[in-house]
Amino acid sequence: MNIMTYKGYAADIQYDAEDRIFVGRLAGITDIVTFHGESVTELEAEFQSAVDHYLAVSEKTGMPAQKPFTGELRLNIPPDVHAHAVMMAEIHGKSLNQWASEVLSNAH
Repeated sequence: MNIMTYKGYAADIQYDAEDRIFVGRLAGITDIVTFHGESVTELEAEFQSAVDHYLAVSEKTGMPAQKPFTGELRLNIPPDVHAHAVMMAEIHGKSLNQWASEVLSNAH
């Protein structure tokens, strides 16, 4: 995966072969925040600067910065999958939330 993280924000990183630069965009929010750099070191600095600037502008304008993830996840799944997940959680001695969090954390 090509992901960087800073202050709770993650960015998807791509390489632009035509311009020979790395290009990043904050992930998990609908606001558009992008940055680029010619090296990994420059890219990391630009990413942090972009997040800091986004937060500063949000504070200055009074428009709250979007949070990338709340920790809440709502899934619509078939009833049989739901029942199986509850059963697996119970077998492992965990709540459904604990079990699902563990399973999702280990997903690749």
